[in-house]
Amino acid sequence: MGFPIMRPRRLRSSQALRKAVQETQLSPRDFIYPMFVCPGENVRREISAMPGNYQLSIDQLVAEAKEAESLGIAGIILFGLPESKDPEGSDAYSDDGIVQRAIRAVKQEVSDLLVIADTCLCEYTSHGHCGHIVDGDVDNDATLELLAKSAVAQARAGADIIAPSDMMDGRVEAIRDALDTNGFDTLPILSYAAKYASVFYGPFREAAESAPQFGDRRSYQMDPPNQREAMREIALDIEEGADIIMVKPAMPYLDVVFRAKQEFDLPVAAYQVSGEYSMIVAAARNGWLDLDRAMTESLTCIKRAGADLILTYFAKTMARAL
Repeated sequence: MGFPIMRPRRLRSSQALRKAVQETQLSPRDFIYPMFVCPGENVRREISAMPGNYQLSIDQLVAEAKEAESLGIAGIILFGLPESKDPEGSDAYSDDGIVQRAIRAVKQEVSDLLVIADTCLCEYTSHGHCGHIVDGDVDNDATLELLAKSAVAQARAGADIIAPSDMMDGRVEAIRDALDTNGFDTLPILSYAAKYASVFYGPFREAAESAPQFGDRRSYQMDPPNQREAMREIALDIEEGADIIMVKPAMPYLDVVFRAKQEFDLPVAAYQVSGEYSMIVAAARNGWLDLDRAMTESLTCIKRAGADLILTYFAKTMARAL
């Protein structure tokens, strides 16, 4: 039967009806809140390119984590700004490193909040790249040992999930072996399995003070035109022991999120990155978009594509709206 019997508009005639038949619904438990921890006390420094987000000292970060927990958000993911940097990124795997200290502090104060450790070196290296440099490029295999050491240090500090974001070949296996050897065989790995060399990371590099001092990261992060390659990357990470897979960025790569959800029987995360956040906020501040509607629509479409978890700087704002 067709028109006039079938009239789909009947179910769109009121907000109550639209909500009743909504196919995709957001929850605070869908969200992971990215946070930036820095040295000092009582530091709350707004990130100019990401209004509403801050570099936080550990005491301030703990307070934010408590608020996130009270809002029902699933977890936080931590990025560190060390007191000093060196070519090998040693703060990343020091037991007294900035993120390790933050993990311990948060775990002492909250109980119903996942604490995820981003496992990478770019925030800690003086050159801003994600590993050990040889002849002007990141040496893949030499970097694996440093990443494994970082993961173990984060595990010792009490992280609930280890999240390697470096895009080195074989890093999930190296981290899994190191965790298992050190007694952390039950600790899950959330792999940034399909991380693209995206222009949308720009504001993050201000937030984490992690811009490369030479070249770029295109020799290890994925080329944006490639989708089939993303499926190979995800499959390899699963073979190596990944428990959750991630696509980054989110909205420009919804086709990758959707295909990953269809092809792999693991939870799928998607990262609504800094550039996605900042574009929406900037447009809203110029009166070009309604902030609440743009935020809600963007997060809904990421979940609709298949994301089980969404890393987003809107986490607290959206949780309050819900």
